[in-house]
Amino acid sequence: MALYLFSDAHLGSNGPASEALKIEKLITLFELIKQDGDRVIILGDLFDFWFEYKHAIPKEHHQVLFVLSDLVRRDIKVDYISGNHDFWIDNYFSQQLGISVHQDDFDFEYQDYKLHCTHGDGLAKADRGYRFLKRVLRNRFNIWAYRKLPVDWAIPLAKFVAGSSRKHTSKRVYDFDEDYEQYARTKLESGYDIVAIGHLHRATMKHFDQGTYINTGDFIDAFSYARIDSDSIQLLYL
Repeated sequence: MALYLFSDAHLGSNGPASEALKIEKLITLFELIKQDGDRVIILGDLFDFWFEYKHAIPKEHHQVLFVLSDLVRRDIKVDYISGNHDFWIDNYFSQQLGISVHQDDFDFEYQDYKLHCTHGDGLAKADRGYRFLKRVLRNRFNIWAYRKLPVDWAIPLAKFVAGSSRKHTSKRVYDFDEDYEQYARTKLESGYDIVAIGHLHRATMKHFDQGTYINTGDFIDAFSYARIDSDSIQLLYL
């Protein structure tokens, strides 16, 4: 059996043709998982925006939600680590789909590996401003206040902000690769065998004496993912 990890599809962020391709690639990945997988880790930003009201969720993602639910019904364990675009996940995934949700880091053991998994937003030294913003956006009062907006206003507004944030981030000149690699090295030195991160949209796998660092890249252009079993650690592409 195998563990699969992927991240950063940002569903809902592109035009119809691009979104259709993402869905097609995700379904292909899920079919591979059904063949030999027993666990899946989503390392954040599956959606470009996700927000739950008490009685409503974004309606456009029903196809992916259905396939995720099918994995759970097949006794494939699914874990979802929220990213910087989908951190407003509440209880829908856990209660309705049977998916375990983790707000930040997630540590666990799989076969003979000890893994540390995180989306990765805010890890870079230059992200000081974002780390402050993250605390503001995740504040319970602010979430409560945002829910008071009508659904048909709140969701388009949030999508606009999410798109603007993504465009701004893509233009930054900071090179975060070194910071992320150093973060992974520190975790590996503390006893982990594998450190898996998303967020950067650049697929990477590096082996060190202490273990392996993987960045799963993105499911927008690269369609990259990691597959781990007792014999190998792989970074693969669809």
